Amino acid sequence: MDAAALSRHSIGVVIPAYRVARQIEQVVRGIPPFVRSIIVVVDASPDDSYERVAAMRDPRVTLIRHESNQGVGGAMQSGFRAALDQGLDIVVKMDGDDQMDPAEMPRLLEPLILGQADVTKGNRYEHVSALKSMPAIRILGNAGLTFLVKLASGYWNLFDPANGYVALRTDVLRRLDIAKLHKRYFFESGFLIQLGIMRAVVKDVAIPARYGNEQSSLSITRTLFGFPPKLLWGFVRRIFWRHFVYDFTALSLYLLLALPALSWGVIYGTVVWLEVLETHKDATAGQVMLSAMPIILGVQMLTQCFAFDIQNVPRQPLGGPLAPRDDPRA
Repeated sequence: MDAAALSRHSIGVVIPAYRVARQIEQVVRGIPPFVRSIIVVVDASPDDSYERVAAMRDPRVTLIRHESNQGVGGAMQSGFRAALDQGLDIVVKMDGDDQMDPAEMPRLLEPLILGQADVTKGNRYEHVSALKSMPAIRILGNAGLTFLVKLASGYWNLFDPANGYVALRTDVLRRLDIAKLHKRYFFESGFLIQLGIMRAVVKDVAIPARYGNEQSSLSITRTLFGFPPKLLWGFVRRIFWRHFVYDFTALSLYLLLALPALSWGVIYGTVVWLEVLETHKDATAGQVMLSAMPIILGVQMLTQCFAFDIQNVPRQPLGGPLAPRDDPRA
């Protein structure tokens, strides 16, 4: 899709900025001309990022400053609200560290405009050359998170769920509870979980990342100990709302049968095992069956739950093709 076609839609970019004074001017200058609005949220950055952007005097820029640091999610909350206030059709999230190539933006936008997806995300893993240039700490952290994020969000089709290069339609954004988006590093994962509850269609777009000499902000400690509990809670929320409140599916039935069966098998088996240790008498065949069969059946039904969840990835977008505006600034 060419720039002329893209310019017929009201497109905005939100840039959360923290300690990116060296890159932020280059990022803003690189935003393509078809983008109507650039919303830069300086998240209480201790450098002169705010002053540098203000001095550019770009008429497209809306500059927001947080007095206290709220994290990338907090910055995106402010940016999303500003985008809705401006009546934009599509919002793109780009980081302020110049790792996301603005020349790739049309590839993110096209599926949204054609009604093929509600949200698009960059995927760095399709490009082997870019993967080789990715710092080892990022590969380690992303590999550990990918499966857990897929499980929590239900988007088993995504290969790079931690990627922050994201575009979404504002008709979908209006349906999100922006205030409940996580304010810090869990933002991308929490965002996907909310979309999974809505059953919005999220599409991967192969876009290589650009890495310079910057230090990774990904903490192994935070990844290993901070993310899993949040992802587990997100998974429980998604299953409850998607499969018990908004709908009742085969997954709901299997889960209702599997959890009591597994619980009974494990508890009864533990009781029998303790009795065997205490009395030194072998368990009877009946006791073994009463413990083993519920566990076997429970595991089989949980396997069916996984299979159903993988096959049930959202495929029908919430909205149709995006109509062009005669005047994108209207």
